[in-house]
Amino acid sequence: MIKRPRRLRQSKQIRDLIHEVSIDKTDLIYPMFVIDGETEEVVSMPEVYRYSLKDLPNALDKVVKSGVNAVLFFGIPKESDKDEAGSQAYNDNGIVQRAIRLTKELYPDLIVIADICLCEYTSHGHCGVIEGDCVVNDKTLPLLAKAALSCAKAGADIVAPSDMMDGRIGAIRELLDVNGYENTLIMAYSVKYSSSFYGPFRDAADSTPKFGDRKSYQMDFRNKKEAITETQLDIEEGADIIMVKPGMPYLDIAKTVSETFNAPLAIYHVSGEYSMIKAAAQNGWIDEKSVVMESLTAMKRAGAKMLITYYAVNAAEWIGE
Repeated sequence: MIKRPRRLRQSKQIRDLIHEVSIDKTDLIYPMFVIDGETEEVVSMPEVYRYSLKDLPNALDKVVKSGVNAVLFFGIPKESDKDEAGSQAYNDNGIVQRAIRLTKELYPDLIVIADICLCEYTSHGHCGVIEGDCVVNDKTLPLLAKAALSCAKAGADIVAPSDMMDGRIGAIRELLDVNGYENTLIMAYSVKYSSSFYGPFRDAADSTPKFGDRKSYQMDFRNKKEAITETQLDIEEGADIIMVKPGMPYLDIAKTVSETFNAPLAIYHVSGEYSMIKAAAQNGWIDEKSVVMESLTAMKRAGAKMLITYYAVNAAEWIGE
């Protein structure tokens, strides 16, 4: 007897009836940049903006109307406010803290996630305290914990440490709990590789290191097994949600992590992925909508529950269609 798998693919209606993986609007998280200055488009990320607090409400209105239920905030302070210790990251009146309070006043049900790192706030652009040419792990931990607590006090539902310092999840969890924020979730950038796909983000966040690179704390892309080690440590220290970053080039890692651990998994469809798709689409080389939805579906297929993507609002609208 001839096997005919094509029978299950013969019409859109049948394909829709039996399909295995779907993307829902509630899967999507929209990364947003907030700046202590004027709104401006990110040159290397067309149609992505660094929003002033004045313009943030209109941008949030579009997010909410699209059906996206969560935003991830990155803050860019004034250049004159940056210092060696990244103190604006844990200033209760910092740009991210003000954005969180404003968002919660306007849309209390919108899930607000605060990225926790020092790189946007330090004068040197690194993710931790510097001594000589080295990023000092243990002296960085209290500052990250202070930043997480400051964002929780401002109203963040979730704090998301992206620095990749050893022990930072435990330090953050302890300080949150001691101060009565035991219900604030931690989304850990558990598997964050040192990747060339972050280039446009560094333009947007003004966070390019002034010297050296981040390879001593972000993971080596040639390695797979340490993804298990990093994730296990984060879960043991109190992470509620785990993350793999970047997305498409690391689907093998995402699948391994999702099959090894029960914690909800987020995948970050990063700036370089966004900009490559956008550039190819603007040149007429690909169909933007089809490529984006195929990419996001691949991440869901690899085990992601949450998709962090600069295409979140577009994807929500396409799903609605």
